[in-house]
Amino acid sequence: MELKESKSKKLFILDTNVLLFDHTSIYSFEENDVVIPMVALEELDKFKRGNDHINYEARQFVRELDELTSKSGRFFHEGVELGDGRGRLYVFYEQKTSAMIESILTLKKADNQIIELALYLKEKFPERTIVLVSKDINLRMKALAFNIEAEDYQTGKVIDVDKLYSGKNTVTGVPSEVIDSLYKDGRVGKEGLDGSIIPVTNEYFILKNESKSALAFYNKETGEFERVEKKNCYGIRPRNAEQTFSLDAMSRDDISLVALTGKAGTGKTLLALAAALEQRKKFRQIYLARPIVPLGNRDLGYLPGNIESKLDPYMQPLYDNLNVIRHQFDQDTKEYEQIADMLSSEKLFIAPLAYIRGRSLAKIFFIVDEAQNLTPHEVKTIITRAGDNTKIVFTGDIYQIDTPYLDAHSNGLTYLIDKMKGQDLFATVNLIKGERSRLAEIASNLL
Repeated sequence: MELKESKSKKLFILDTNVLLFDHTSIYSFEENDVVIPMVALEELDKFKRGNDHINYEARQFVRELDELTSKSGRFFHEGVELGDGRGRLYVFYEQKTSAMIESILTLKKADNQIIELALYLKEKFPERTIVLVSKDINLRMKALAFNIEAEDYQTGKVIDVDKLYSGKNTVTGVPSEVIDSLYKDGRVGKEGLDGSIIPVTNEYFILKNESKSALAFYNKETGEFERVEKKNCYGIRPRNAEQTFSLDAMSRDDISLVALTGKAGTGKTLLALAAALEQRKKFRQIYLARPIVPLGNRDLGYLPGNIESKLDPYMQPLYDNLNVIRHQFDQDTKEYEQIADMLSSEKLFIAPLAYIRGRSLAKIFFIVDEAQNLTPHEVKTIITRAGDNTKIVFTGDIYQIDTPYLDAHSNGLTYLIDKMKGQDLFATVNLIKGERSRLAEIASNLL
């Protein structure tokens, strides 16, 4: 391995999960050098086949390596230029550490081999700062135990979820005449409100005083607050202000991207499905999808049966929400039968997210459930496939992450809300109150 560059440059060692999270990650370290452990390439080989986003990232990264070597004509032990003022990329396999270290890291796990590589580089190049980059918290803690610098891979600034835009605001002390005008005319200007309030585009408001209140939507185009009324969507009637805002956002023709967040039981998926069914005539199809997160470290292959039976447990919550809506009606009603007809004709299509990615997304009402388990890149990939007259709704709880390498700060749903705030075609609502039952609400808050 040849490291002839400036001693001030850092050496970043990338874990496999970083490459699977973002296949362009090697370009994110400015003028510093990047090292890919050989064991990471071996692990990538296991992920090349499949239709999930992680398989796509693995294939793209391997293609990226091939293109780099083809253009430069250099070998990885010499360091391949990353271009545009960046450092060099190395693929390294030599891991000669002391007998003491080898006795500690007895298991030849991939993580331990990466630790050994970091220790070896730290010993061989003492003038260089060695940094291990991983989405795996446990590996980062293990690295710190061996006095190796370690950090998470971040695609941008760290988002403060405590200050994440909620899409709604409460204004107290509003003059009664302003609220009266809102009810009478359906809209009101900003003049009667506190001058310190600077509304965000498509933000929702609860305007109230000691005796009166009203729900409103800020329309940036007119510069006015519009009254939001409770509306019944396919038998589902909102039970609180946030649910009312959610249905309103999903029903507006000028809003094509909606994010609904909140804990379990707040009605996110149910409301999205009800809004889609209510507007079924506007769209060619309704897609309802969710990412598949395998149990533990095991993939779907360990489950018995064919692919349909393997996927049923993951899709069942979506069918449960559909049944809640269906049972708002008697079995002999048109609305009840219509849902079954839409399922059989695939006008309403429920499937894992991987099954829908390749489909045309023109004139589609597309609901992505459990979106907190998507990476920012996956969310971007979904949205950039949207065609004309398509509405996309992402739902999820940013604090309930089921994948090992995402958290409340780095998941795709949080990233979406942070980046899209203030865009005229985007609205978001954070739902707070659980509406399943009093028991479910108490359990959610206390347990």
